Amino acid sequence: MNRINKYLTFLLAACFTLTACNDDFLNTKPLGEVDETSVWTDLALAEAFVVGIYQGLGNGGFDEQMLASLTDEAMFTHPGRGINTITEARSNSADIGWVNGTLSWNNMYSRIRAANLAIDKLTSPNFPHSGATVDRLIAEARFMRAYYYHQLMRYYGGFPIIDKPYTLDAPTFDIPRNTFEECVNFIVADLDAAAGLLVGKSAIRGRATQAAALTLKSRVLLYAASDLHDGPTAKAKSPDLAAYGKLEYLAYASGNRTERWQKAQAAAKAVLDIASGNQMGLSAPVDHATGIQNYINNSMARNGGQNEILLGRFFINLKAENGGRQGLFNGPNGYNNWAGNTPVQLLIDDYEMMDGTSFSWNNPAHAAAPYDKRDARFYASVLYDGAQWKPRSSANQSRDPLGQIQTGTYPINSGGQILNHFGLDTRNSPIEDWNGTYTGYYFRKFIDANPAIVDQNTWQEIPWPVLRYTEAVLNYVEASIELGQFDVAKAWLNQIRFRVGQPAVTETGDALRQRYRNERRIEMAYEEQRYHDVRRWMIAPQTLGRQANGINITASFKPGQSLSRYKYDPTVYNYVYKVIDMDPGKENRKWLDKMYYLPIHRDEMNRNELLVQNPGY
Repeated sequence: MNRINKYLTFLLAACFTLTACNDDFLNTKPLGEVDETSVWTDLALAEAFVVGIYQGLGNGGFDEQMLASLTDEAMFTHPGRGINTITEARSNSADIGWVNGTLSWNNMYSRIRAANLAIDKLTSPNFPHSGATVDRLIAEARFMRAYYYHQLMRYYGGFPIIDKPYTLDAPTFDIPRNTFEECVNFIVADLDAAAGLLVGKSAIRGRATQAAALTLKSRVLLYAASDLHDGPTAKAKSPDLAAYGKLEYLAYASGNRTERWQKAQAAAKAVLDIASGNQMGLSAPVDHATGIQNYINNSMARNGGQNEILLGRFFINLKAENGGRQGLFNGPNGYNNWAGNTPVQLLIDDYEMMDGTSFSWNNPAHAAAPYDKRDARFYASVLYDGAQWKPRSSANQSRDPLGQIQTGTYPINSGGQILNHFGLDTRNSPIEDWNGTYTGYYFRKFIDANPAIVDQNTWQEIPWPVLRYTEAVLNYVEASIELGQFDVAKAWLNQIRFRVGQPAVTETGDALRQRYRNERRIEMAYEEQRYHDVRRWMIAPQTLGRQANGINITASFKPGQSLSRYKYDPTVYNYVYKVIDMDPGKENRKWLDKMYYLPIHRDEMNRNELLVQNPGY
């Protein structure tokens, strides 16, 4: 034992001797991380840090659960995900329901801190640098800070403005909410600064540009002028709104609303002056087939459609499980997809006819063939019964050699016996019936129609349109309508319609306002606009308060006709279409005015006592 003790003593002494001579091993840097000092003394690392701030955009809206399913655009097929908590108006501070990470309170403030840190460190950089590069990085950080703050503002109302990175020795971490007006002003100031610094800077795909900053500014100012955010208007339309919190955190308490519309109009016009979008400036409608292709190009950001994207979330070098899976998430179960978010009949019915008139189930011709002669954007956005789509998997091609969407029930002649054939894309399908649609429809928009792309296991490079040119045009149109400039509004609105083959609108006044709102609904379908639009217009009770619905399709043989293997064929079958409301057990939608805003989670309020003292909801 004594010999062992002497040996250990010798080893310890040797260790201390070696340490005294060379203690570098105590100062080694982790191979998988970069320390803060290194980041802000190296321009390339500083740029990498700023690029990392964009990660808060996540997959854009390309997640399995989409914001569309919180609106009258779609419903989510699979229960138990917190969607119904919101659609049924059960959201509260203890259970706010499903919230995408790209808008959650905690995640946004985490990214805002990163932006604050970048702005602080780059204002007086500790490295040799190109002034233009540093200016661009500061501009991007300010843009992203504005973007994340605008997310907080439009979901939660006024928020605590934090414009510097906090350190552990900060005197307090309790920060009160700022008023809605203060939040708007702060965001606009950031965007003005970013836009100014980005003038003349070359565009980098997926990163902020002058046009992106100005477009976001137009969005923020458009919201600021809208009904929900004008205190007197909001209170008149919803006397109970103030009961959910102090009104100044939710809207302008006072002020000149006309001036706010003028600012929104000017901000949108600034975008139109420096960008051009795709297929704008037409003086007459294109033909129907060209209109369909134009809208597909704009949705896919291809063949000129890439000019629509002022800020996109791109998925270069991302594996399939991280991006580009819209086909899997939303495609038909008969193609081995998940049918997550399916369009509801309420949306389908709002697509106009080709001649610009409204669709109506009271019109016998419309009711007999509801998918004929509709707005080109319908065919580019929705998969409906009988729509031509991709080849099915090799295991299922014998069931449907033509690749047609089947969402109904139809007779077939099997050896002289008439049997029911349940559509391959229904919940009675022999192919993954549990993923079948409840509404009778599937998404087409954002999904590549290339037959070589098998949705469930092939990555698709389709960018999410965080900001696109057409939004700026629509913002300009809306502000012009609210200012009574109807001819200006129609001139721009009709450019959007002409490129998809729809005739010009001719209305004025409130009739033009309603046409515009429907145009925005159709043009921006599934792009996370509807959720906010119906709220800021304060028409949510009449829109989101409606029960989700779908279509029931049955067929019978025409006299003397027969088929042994089903295919969509109106010369063989008589089709009957019946609109059905969703079973309340699946989804029982309800609207309460508290749902104009999301609640701040109780845990977050407990961390900041001033949020409890100054609630907005």
